[in-house]
Amino acid sequence: MLLRLLSSASRATIAAKPHPPQTLAAAATSTTRRLADMAGNREAFRVAVANTLERRLFYVPSFKIYGGVAGLYDYGPPGCAVKANVLAFWRQHFVLEERMLEVDCPCVTPEVVLKASGHVEKFTDLMVKDEKAGSCYRADHLLKDFCKDKLERDTTLSPEKIGELNHILAVLDDLSAEQLGAKIKEYGIVAPDTKNLLSDPYPFNLMFQTSIGPSGLSAGYMRPETAQGIFVNFKDLYYYNGNKLPFAAAQIGQAFRNEISPRQGLLRVREFTLAEIEHFVDPEDKSHPKFSDVSDLEFLMFPREQQLTGRSATKLKLGGAVSEGTVNNETLGYFIGRVYLFLTQLGIDKDRLRFRQHLPNEMAHYAADCWDAEIECSYGWIECVGIADRSAYDLRAHSDKSGVPLEAHEKFAEPREVEKLVITPSKKELGLAFKGNQKMVLEALEAMGETEALDMKSTLESKGEVEFKVCTLGNDVTVKKNMVSINIEKKKEHQRKFTPSVIEPSFGIGRIIYCLFEHCFYQRTGKTEDELLNVFGFPPLVAPIKCTVFPLVKIEKFDVVAKKISKALTTAGISHIIDITGNSIGKRYARTDEIGVPLAITVDSTTSVTVRDRDSKDQIRVEVDEVASVVKEVTDGQSTWADIMWRYPAHTASAADEEEASET
Repeated sequence: MLLRLLSSASRATIAAKPHPPQTLAAAATSTTRRLADMAGNREAFRVAVANTLERRLFYVPSFKIYGGVAGLYDYGPPGCAVKANVLAFWRQHFVLEERMLEVDCPCVTPEVVLKASGHVEKFTDLMVKDEKAGSCYRADHLLKDFCKDKLERDTTLSPEKIGELNHILAVLDDLSAEQLGAKIKEYGIVAPDTKNLLSDPYPFNLMFQTSIGPSGLSAGYMRPETAQGIFVNFKDLYYYNGNKLPFAAAQIGQAFRNEISPRQGLLRVREFTLAEIEHFVDPEDKSHPKFSDVSDLEFLMFPREQQLTGRSATKLKLGGAVSEGTVNNETLGYFIGRVYLFLTQLGIDKDRLRFRQHLPNEMAHYAADCWDAEIECSYGWIECVGIADRSAYDLRAHSDKSGVPLEAHEKFAEPREVEKLVITPSKKELGLAFKGNQKMVLEALEAMGETEALDMKSTLESKGEVEFKVCTLGNDVTVKKNMVSINIEKKKEHQRKFTPSVIEPSFGIGRIIYCLFEHCFYQRTGKTEDELLNVFGFPPLVAPIKCTVFPLVKIEKFDVVAKKISKALTTAGISHIIDITGNSIGKRYARTDEIGVPLAITVDSTTSVTVRDRDSKDQIRVEVDEVASVVKEVTDGQSTWADIMWRYPAHTASAADEEEASET
């Protein structure tokens, strides 16, 4: 179901306390009927949400007076507040509770760092260009849109054609530039805007390139992710943490990707906020001491076996998924559980949240296991959080490129006797044989793994020489027995050195916020059946403003009380606004419901006031001196509205008080 009707607190209130004849349940039935029609039309729902968000300045296109720039958006006051609240809760839920080390690294990154990470070479999408107009499109998006449109709209497709189109969607990420180009030509796909022919697909690097300093000699890029800043600081962070594993580092910051064809609002943009965690762990021990805290959680999971066999996501218990090997290890499972709790506590509907395991064609060769937290919205299932076991790839890549060992160590209580592979090249013999290439051959010999080295040793002993591939030379060389000594020696070690593995949860904050907007949006009837009023049912945790203060009429004695309440709310750290416009109280309620304010205080006497709940529209009477503490109880999550309802007398609103008129 696309639209959330009532908060859990409101439902609890309905169950707990009787209502007058025009009950909330009756109103909800009417609202449900109206919304059911809308739920069948994703486009209409999306437009209603987007129009409300832009009109109430949650976010707007950047540089709008100049026509805007695709993929860039500005957050307005309520959008900034929601984003700040989401990030504050992220810090509390992860950084504080898990005792993570938070860092803040530059957005501008030297080229050498991103060469080591692989971004310079591989951070690309395949692009096609309108051969006449010059407009650019992502090749895979055009093919995907074509296949989906055919499957949804063409009722004449044969079973064979349906199977073919579904197969293309399944293997889309595996298609080469040549294969994508062939399919685009086969299906007659043209530029969407002009219907012109398209070029052959070619790779386009998504990073924004820049230069560091005025000379232009030091190349750099705007970072495409925040993770690299953590990896290059591993050595110092490890020391700061007392040379102990496991530990996690976290960073919140801007990232930049020069998307070929940005679309879908906040879901695919060119500048965005990431919140990333790099949890460093011993690759030989990926257990987690707090896994039992989340092992009983049960939620929608979509393992790769179910995807490959055409089945749907099903509810699985996290502990079972880890013990059965569906999830690779406890630490990865622990973070999957923590991500689930984070998203659902923000207000994401648990029935429209699933964890999908990456298919083999999506997995990097070095990754042990990867899962995406996907949230369903009007655009379909959207990846909002990636949780990956990246093994030791990143630290090894930066160690190799920088020459600085990014390692951890485990000290033994007693020395251990271990067998060690010892490769000793003869610099003299290598120099005589390879002259200027001596260094590259020597480094290649020293870099051999144990299996390769022992195979070489066996061949040298039996044949006296062996052909050996030196990648940096690009060809094979002949290595003779007198050029290298390879032995297994027994040594006593006092410690074990190793490169840690990393578990990485990466959060797309903009995507989470947009899905939250959709999950919290609903409409209810106004004065007439044909009038629909917009409401954002944000949990108090993320609501941009926690309450409003309305003097019922504009007279001095009510203004004095409103200012007194405002001062108490400010002292309690509660965000609020005072609305002293001459509009009816119903219009003021509707205006604040539309930006998701949970509570409204109406000043209608000098001794007590009414407090109204946004979702149920129930009201209670509270003494002026108590109202700030009551609001704080609810907005801090110490009590639900249902709890508060039992402690204070109900206020029966007159028809005029509850006039729900839309803003004009």
